[in-house]
Amino acid sequence: MAATDFKDYYAILGLNKTASSDEIKKTFRKLARKYHPDMNPGNKEAEARFKEVNEAYEVLSDPEKRKKYDQYGQYWKQAATTPGGWPGGGSTNVDFGGVDFSEYGSFDEFINALLGRAASSPGSARNAKWNYSNYRSTSGGPTGFGGFEDFAGYENRSAGSSLDTEVAISLTLGEAFRGTSKRVATGEVSIPAGVKTGSKIRIKGKGQVDPYTKQQGDLYLKLEVLPHAFFQFEGENLVCEVPITPDEAVLGASMEVPAPEGRITVKVPAGIRSGQSLRLRGKGWPKPKKNERTDLLVKIAIVPPKEISSVERECYEKIKANRTFNPRSNLNQMVL
Repeated sequence: MAATDFKDYYAILGLNKTASSDEIKKTFRKLARKYHPDMNPGNKEAEARFKEVNEAYEVLSDPEKRKKYDQYGQYWKQAATTPGGWPGGGSTNVDFGGVDFSEYGSFDEFINALLGRAASSPGSARNAKWNYSNYRSTSGGPTGFGGFEDFAGYENRSAGSSLDTEVAISLTLGEAFRGTSKRVATGEVSIPAGVKTGSKIRIKGKGQVDPYTKQQGDLYLKLEVLPHAFFQFEGENLVCEVPITPDEAVLGASMEVPAPEGRITVKVPAGIRSGQSLRLRGKGWPKPKKNERTDLLVKIAIVPPKEISSVERECYEKIKANRTFNPRSNLNQMVL
């Protein structure tokens, strides 16, 4: 990665390196809501910022990724895909002697320069070529480089270490509902409809490659569905809250409410109470690998108007004067 491609994830979130995990999560939720595509329809700039915020959160919310990002800067991804970090085999606490990684266009350049210095070849550090197999001892470690044994782990994967790779991906509720595709380091991956936070997808043969056996591990996608402004999960079902007026609660009503696939008409029965739910069967979340959906629960909230016209006030006064229903009648019997 060139230095110009480096993204300052702390700056994207408006934080500094000392920010706590709670501060990172709180800031992310605020920015995700602000730039969410559903809140900014057709706004390409907001969409781009939303993607940047998600990318920054994916790294900084993961303790291991954040540690490597803080330690290796623009080369953190190479460190993340190498067992034990960059050179060092099983240790992330390698002393690089004050090396400025921004001087190198790639990790290979850094290795070649380092080997050039270790082999005492002044003036040819950047152009040094290294074939690891030419310098292997019978014990499996490199020879002839003095104190360079600590860097064996970059090419010689530790015995028993996994070639599998895990990548965290954040999805909007719409992406998770419909299914989508995302680009990761190994290419484009497909995500089926109906995944939820905590879901894991295994993609065979897309993990790390052993440079000697040519065996390749698997890629695991760890998914997180971002909060939505209107829909939430309640168990397997989707739930939303819809306000109605007092007269709609008394007389009943027919109204349109948002659903994942668009607006649908719902009948509100007369006499419904605030807090009751209307169950819309088969209008909720897709069930992966099944041609079925869970239910959508529409919670009712009776909302009185804050301001009313003179005509409305007159009508409410008439209702009050002629009302026969007393919802507190049973309280007369309540004593300690």
